[in-house]
Amino acid sequence: MSMKTVFITGGSRGIGSAAVRKFYNEGWKVAFCYRHSEDKAQQLVKELPGVIALCGDIADADSANRLCREALEKLGHIDALVLNAAAALPQKLITDVTLDEWDSLFAADLRSVFVMTKAILPDMINRKSGSIVTLSSMWGEVGGSCEVAYSAAKAGVIGFTKALAKEVGPSGIRVNCVSPGVINTDMNAHLSDEDMQALADETPLCALGAPEQVADAIYMLCSNSASFITGQVLGVNGGLVI
Repeated sequence: MSMKTVFITGGSRGIGSAAVRKFYNEGWKVAFCYRHSEDKAQQLVKELPGVIALCGDIADADSANRLCREALEKLGHIDALVLNAAAALPQKLITDVTLDEWDSLFAADLRSVFVMTKAILPDMINRKSGSIVTLSSMWGEVGGSCEVAYSAAKAGVIGFTKALAKEVGPSGIRVNCVSPGVINTDMNAHLSDEDMQALADETPLCALGAPEQVADAIYMLCSNSASFITGQVLGVNGGLVI
């Protein structure tokens, strides 16, 4: 049996980096892409021999398509596609969000999901096998004040996931979504220690999430353990959103 393969977007840090490590440790052949974090990407490659790092900007359609072509060439085929990479705006009122900011966020968080899925799907359909895992957010489920653009884009990811699961299920392809709550990553670095503690106190499990906990959920959905699961949104949020 050939080695399972996975392509992970935004794999140089945070949840993406934890997912790269998880799949690698489970014996998968891993390729990931990154945009800016060259040092962290090369450190992963050094730490995990055989892991493939590809540099590009998923918000740019030409770059996203190139990344998918390179991943397919280097992996041979792709068993699992993990669409983790995303961007966020500083918290601000919708009246202060510019059209350029809105378009830029949607390009990174939603259009890239469409572009990269479209590029990888023919290979999966041809083999009648594959798993796609998208990454949303609890704000995509319930909305966040002063996070309208991010919430809307992440809600779009959920709709995309559910519709695509219906469309490609007959081709043997599963599509699911992981929706993290408050996770200790760079994306939340702007929050003060007091804010983070307040969020932990609000969470029924009385803790913040770790990237590794999200990576475990991503891996499960790509594995044979989830062979009859598709079109689902798995919240990894400690009970903050139920």
